[in-house]
Amino acid sequence: MLNFGVAPWELALRSVLIYLALLIALRLFGKREVGQFTLYDLVLILLVANAVQPAMTGPDNSLVGGVVIIVVLVVLNFLIGQLDRFGLFHRLLEPEPTIVVRDGQYLTANMRREGVDREELETAIREHGLGDVKDVQMGVLEPDGTISIVGGGSTVEHTKRRVRYRHRRT
Repeated sequence: MLNFGVAPWELALRSVLIYLALLIALRLFGKREVGQFTLYDLVLILLVANAVQPAMTGPDNSLVGGVVIIVVLVVLNFLIGQLDRFGLFHRLLEPEPTIVVRDGQYLTANMRREGVDREELETAIREHGLGDVKDVQMGVLEPDGTISIVGGGSTVEHTKRRVRYRHRRT
C-alpha cells in the first residue's frame, strides 16, 4: 500500500504529460461553459478520465503514488493559473471572442465554426430582453462559452481596456 510500483518522478512526469494533453484537447474542443455541457460531453469527460488513469499510474496502485499524482496535478494547475496572467500564455489558453450576429444578421460561417446554432442564439437574444435577431447590433460568443448580446439601441463607449455598451434612453 505504501510502496511505489513506479518511481515517483515517473508518476509526476506521466501526470504532467496527461494534464497538458487534456488541456490542449479541451482548448481545441471549443467554447462551452461547464454548465453548457451536453449529456454526450459529460460522457466523454467521464470516459476520458477513466481511460487516462492507467496512463498516469502505470503499474503503480500504491497510496503514496496516488498522493504524488494529486500533488503534481494540483501544483501544475496552480502554475498554469499563474502563467495565465501573462498575455502571451493567456492567449494560448483562452480563445478569442467570436462575433456570431452583426447588425441583425446571423454570421453563419462563424456560427458553424464555433458550433453555435440559431436556437442557442435566439435563446440568448430573448434572455437579453430582445425579441428578434433584427434587434441585435452585435452577438458575441465569449471565450467562456457565454453569448453576449448588444441591442440595436445601444451606443458604444470606448474605454482603455474594454468596449462598453449603453442603451440609449428613449
